[in-house]
Amino acid sequence: MRYLITGGAGFIGSHLAERLLDRGDHVVLLDNLSTGSVDNVRHLKSAERMQYHLDNIENRQLVAELVDDADIIVHLAAAVGVKLIVESPVRTIETNVNGTQLILEAACKKRKLVVTASTSEVYGKNINVPFHEDADLVLGPTTKGRWSYAASKALDEFLALSYWKEKKLPVIVVRFFNTVGPRQTGRYGMVLPNFVKSALDNRPISVYGNGKQSRCFCDVQDTVEAVIRLMDTGKSIGEVVNVGNTEEITIEDLAVRVKQRTGSSSLIEYIPYDQAYEPGFEDMMRRVPAVEKLEALTGFRPRTSLNEIIDRVSAYFLQKSGPAAAQKAVSGTIA
Repeated sequence: MRYLITGGAGFIGSHLAERLLDRGDHVVLLDNLSTGSVDNVRHLKSAERMQYHLDNIENRQLVAELVDDADIIVHLAAAVGVKLIVESPVRTIETNVNGTQLILEAACKKRKLVVTASTSEVYGKNINVPFHEDADLVLGPTTKGRWSYAASKALDEFLALSYWKEKKLPVIVVRFFNTVGPRQTGRYGMVLPNFVKSALDNRPISVYGNGKQSRCFCDVQDTVEAVIRLMDTGKSIGEVVNVGNTEEITIEDLAVRVKQRTGSSSLIEYIPYDQAYEPGFEDMMRRVPAVEKLEALTGFRPRTSLNEIIDRVSAYFLQKSGPAAAQKAVSGTIA
């Protein structure tokens, strides 16, 4: 099979590309490196069954050619990260909605399967956890830029499902819940890599708000496994599916756990949301996925423990720091 991955040099895209190549598929990556990194795919660029295009998804002609040449399109290209969303709402909305529209339009001409990445953010302020795929989406007011990402991804979902219902374009909508692991950057506010890097450097670990908000963190290997299984079964076409782990932890406890597992002497500091993002910033207190639908469709549910995830992320950053730091990880500095 031949796969086109938009945002292929990103965190999830690079792991998916790696897995598909390992199983013998052909992979074409499209990325403009706005949030991705060539470092994520440098080790893949010599693979015979891999092609890489450094370009924007707005390049309609290139997208049309790449879609035409692919069997399946995995659309991961998006503006991501709370910090980027708050600082650049125009970029967030335009990148997410316009990019998805272009992909769906191109794929529709040849009825190519499109996997569209969505997010747990679409559930907004809904408090009925765990979140089921048919639950109401409860977003904040349009005056709060924080909700522009959720709204843009919800519109992506509406677009994809409309193409399926009206034009019979096969689509799968995947709602990711806090995917984490090696290669994820903390540059745009991703909490786990920021915590781990701070802990390894013995710098203060910054918890935003009171730390009582909780999340579930899914190892990227589990996310990739779920996506591949969804693509491999026809039962998932036309469906919206949560992909996430159900092990819940508060952000405050996550900071403590990271500190413990890295043997860090870091202090834990609390920063008000108004200082971290913008005045009046709103957050979700809990975000827990229901994964029964994923398991029913694929026979799989993410189960990698948070401790294992933290250790893998820590080892990745230590390895990037150099041989001496990597040796510390091997010799047991990470508990």
